[in-house]
Amino acid sequence: MSAHDELVLCLCELIRLLWMLLLPLAFLCVLLLAVLILLVLAIRFWLQSIRNARRARDGHPNVAFFHPYCNAGGGGERVLWCAIRALQNRYADINFVVYTGDLGVTGQQILEGARRRFNIVLPRPVQFVFLRHRLLVEPGLFPHFTLLGQSVGSIILGWEALTEFVPDIYIDSMGYAFTLPLFRYLGGCSVGSYVHYPTISTDMLSVVRERNPRFNNPDFISNNLFLSAFKVVYYCLFALLYGMAGSCSDLIMVNSSWTLNHVLSLWRSPNRTSVVYPPCDVSAFLDIPLEDDGDKKCHSIVSIGQFRPEKDHRLQIRAFKKVLDRRREGLKLVLIGGCRNQEDEDRVLMLRGLCQELGVVDRVEFKLNVPFNELKKELGEATIGLHTMWNEHFGIGVVECMAAGKVILAHKSGGPKLDIVIPFEGGQTGFLADDEDSYAAAIEQILSLSPATRLQIRQNARQSVARFSEQEFEACFLAAMEPLLGTLER
Repeated sequence: MSAHDELVLCLCELIRLLWMLLLPLAFLCVLLLAVLILLVLAIRFWLQSIRNARRARDGHPNVAFFHPYCNAGGGGERVLWCAIRALQNRYADINFVVYTGDLGVTGQQILEGARRRFNIVLPRPVQFVFLRHRLLVEPGLFPHFTLLGQSVGSIILGWEALTEFVPDIYIDSMGYAFTLPLFRYLGGCSVGSYVHYPTISTDMLSVVRERNPRFNNPDFISNNLFLSAFKVVYYCLFALLYGMAGSCSDLIMVNSSWTLNHVLSLWRSPNRTSVVYPPCDVSAFLDIPLEDDGDKKCHSIVSIGQFRPEKDHRLQIRAFKKVLDRRREGLKLVLIGGCRNQEDEDRVLMLRGLCQELGVVDRVEFKLNVPFNELKKELGEATIGLHTMWNEHFGIGVVECMAAGKVILAHKSGGPKLDIVIPFEGGQTGFLADDEDSYAAAIEQILSLSPATRLQIRQNARQSVARFSEQEFEACFLAAMEPLLGTLER
């Protein structure tokens, strides 16, 4: 027998062996799938029995919000408390629950923080479920593959939440989309989501494809062709999983036109998706007088935003330095924001070091976790409101500055560009920029305007932001939630 015939014979034997194994393998796969389905059904039955027993005992349906950082004091937390307040005012027979990872405080202290920071008081108490494993969604735990690591961590944290309390309706109000299928398919809950910022976006993909360095695309990746290609594949696969998880939501609310475009492209659920602008405490700033500022001897520039890397406070300080190089007198920068954790506090130390390096320490003030009254006071004294985040999903701080009658200078992207700093009745409402030079030039332009021109821009800005009031949010939020709440048995 020739070598060729021997090879053909071996191949035939191999094919025959594989064919003989095909049926057992198929049977094994079917068996494993059946076991998995039975396990899911068993878990679902167990969780639903827990919910039904509690419902029979308490007599009230439960709506739960998943917000592990509910005591952080940012724009997302304002949305949470305004949403719960609106629902409590409308539905007196529903119990509301908040899943949180803030273990160092009591529920009463969390509510007091909402009152102090946002001037929001709930009509009645809410139930808090304290989660012990919030560390699993901290970005610092995953120096590499952060998106994937946090998403897996959110599933584990979501499982802890689900086993601690099984609600009738589950709302993800912080952007952990991978918890949605968990509560829907295992918990048997109706699920909804309020999306502040998509976990991944087509803009993030384009940044990696074009090899542009950003805070989430460091130089060692953007400068390496192989690593950039690998990250594009990773992002594409993650985007697919993210879209599948998000599409499980029965109700989807997004906070801006920018977020809407990205969520529609990823979650592909247009019939269940609507824009609900976040609540901005517009009325609280309307008593700040709009006066001619021509006699001001010192103009302050105020920035409002948590000390997170994407807020790009470094850009603010560097642009401010360029302005000072040309205009030394009568100017200061005030950075107001919240620190969520030690990482944020370390970031503030780094920013202070940058101020020292640039020689602007005496012109830059840091105001951390300030109460509402102090925030309002600083805005009342300011001339310019500053915002520098690229692709900010909305920009509550931008709206607050405009409501306070400040001349806003925001990043030329995202929500500020599409929804907020847009002409009002044909009049200018603010300025946009996108790098150090354009920010510095815009600041100089604003300061060189006549007081009357600045006053007109400030008036336009204040009038334009009425559509972002808490009243508008509550009306739109309740309208969006009504179909979901209508499914509850009372």
